[in-house]
Amino acid sequence: MLSVNQFRSNLKQYVDLAVDNHEPLQVSRKNGEAFVVMSLEDYEREQETLYVLGNTSLMSQIQASLKTYNTQSGHTPTTDELGF
Repeated sequence: MLSVNQFRSNLKQYVDLAVDNHEPLQVSRKNGEAFVVMSLEDYEREQETLYVLGNTSLMSQIQASLKTYNTQSGHTPTTDELGF
């Protein structure tokens, strides 16, 4: 975890690190509160994951699909459906 002063002193370096390495950075303030710096791409991916996990209908569809995949009992597409 970085301090605000460390983060401020090397702002460009730390922002580049968060964006290029896709690793969120935790920055702490003097009062003990902290915040996270992450790329927009990573933030949007996190938001999408939270949406999917919170959508019970979608999670049920994923669970049913995983079950048919694991038991190899799902739909087998024809050559025409695959576009060959």
